[in-house]
Amino acid sequence: MLTIDELTYYVGARSLYEKCSLAIKPKEKIGLIGLNGTGKSTLFKLIIGDLKPDAGAVNYPQDFTIGFLDQDLLSFRSQDSIKQVTMQAFAEVLTLEQKIAEVLEKMEEQYEDALVDQLAKLQERIEHLDGYDIEAKTEAVLAGMGFSNSDLDRPLEEFSGGWRMRVILAKLLLQKPSLLMLDEPTNHLDLVSIKWLEEYLQSYDNAFIVISHDRYFLDNVTNRTVEVYNKQLFSYAGNYSFYQTEKATQTALQENAYKNQQKQIEQTSAFIERFRSKSSKAKQVQSRVKMLDKMDRVAPVDTKAPTVRFRFNTQQPSGKVVAKLSGVTKRYDDLKLFHNAKATIERGDKIALIGANGKGKSTLLRIIAGHEPADEANIELGYQATIAFYAQHQLESLNLEHNIFEELQNMDQQRSETEIRKVAGMFLFRKDDVYKKIRVLSGGEKSRVALAKVLLSQVNFLLLDEPTNHLDMVSIDILGQTLQQYQGTFIVVSHDRHFVSQVANKIWYIEGQQIREYPGDYTTYEYWLKHEQGKQ
Repeated sequence: MLTIDELTYYVGARSLYEKCSLAIKPKEKIGLIGLNGTGKSTLFKLIIGDLKPDAGAVNYPQDFTIGFLDQDLLSFRSQDSIKQVTMQAFAEVLTLEQKIAEVLEKMEEQYEDALVDQLAKLQERIEHLDGYDIEAKTEAVLAGMGFSNSDLDRPLEEFSGGWRMRVILAKLLLQKPSLLMLDEPTNHLDLVSIKWLEEYLQSYDNAFIVISHDRYFLDNVTNRTVEVYNKQLFSYAGNYSFYQTEKATQTALQENAYKNQQKQIEQTSAFIERFRSKSSKAKQVQSRVKMLDKMDRVAPVDTKAPTVRFRFNTQQPSGKVVAKLSGVTKRYDDLKLFHNAKATIERGDKIALIGANGKGKSTLLRIIAGHEPADEANIELGYQATIAFYAQHQLESLNLEHNIFEELQNMDQQRSETEIRKVAGMFLFRKDDVYKKIRVLSGGEKSRVALAKVLLSQVNFLLLDEPTNHLDMVSIDILGQTLQQYQGTFIVVSHDRHFVSQVANKIWYIEGQQIREYPGDYTTYEYWLKHEQGKQ
């Protein structure tokens, strides 16, 4: 179907890919993984032709179609309604409908056999395309993306970038290209829409390849995993969990092969050194020298998994009750988020606040942090409770002229240089990386700096709004380990189910303008939720 043959691509003088090959078959469901910066999004752009390889080629049949969702589409705007934009997926059907309307108009004036024949052919083509229910299909997909019926006739440009991205995704899903390519499709979706997208992709007829850092999502929708590693593409015949198991096995085999080869090289080199000057052993020495020269060297394996070897202390413990909320009422025009809501947060609570977008999760965090006023609310912080708040908009408060080391050191002057470097290393800033200016960092790198600053603040109550956005899997693992070891209390808003299952011991969700609590981890919450839904 689509083949990548011996592809090589350079960014400046640095090679990103070297003689890579890959074949994508019809109906394959592929997860493309790899560390940030290894070239996953670049590979997508090479496939669609936005970038040209320095060597090799991407080949596919003449009638092959590609649909591509990437973050650049966030800027797309239109005066058309979101329903009209989405229905552009059915361009041929819409053209046929226009032609039918024109034929019918002509038939009102002159009823001819040729017009009847033309009308029949147009109608037959629409039937072949299953085009008589495109409006219902469009509305169903937009509902899955989280849009209400009242949203459908609103202009696209009225929506935020994340919601516009949902419209573009809906359009691509309805187009059903030969190959659907999705770059971080869950970034702008809430948990409800992520689950809907999973079900849709599970039954999707054509092939797709998806870049995602959401492990649950990859496990639920893919049947093949391709890893970008060391300038190559490595394929594994299963989902992400299968990849993890298989990769661990291959890594262990490679590590053993490397150790055995190093032992052989050491013994051979010792023989050469020992008998190099003996003429009676000259032939044997020469034979071993040639053997070393011709040997295919096994590459060493970096088996070190990211671990947290640093404790983020709290300056002082809070009292038993960290915060008490009562009478929380908040509305935006006709949208009422909370009405007389209440909740109690106790020391040691690690709360995940989950649910659909638009329910008020981020608003609640801002109200607790004092960053947004409620219409009415009584927020009582407990004894010695101290707050730090993390949200994406706070990246703007980073000092662009500081380097990473200076930005972290300013947060905690008591830490030594070694300790600051250790913190930076945990968030994947190693060696001279700490001297990079904030202004040259990517969005994901800035997120890691801001998270490190919050954790260095030594407060005992953290409020974290979507901290895993723009982080790769390694960074998410590190953040998860950090929060597991954190001695204080936190509330985190996240749609990453793997992350939530790692860190939370309580689940909050918003229902009926109230804060509801499930007193357990995410796995047991999911089991309870399915049981409750089964009763309905």
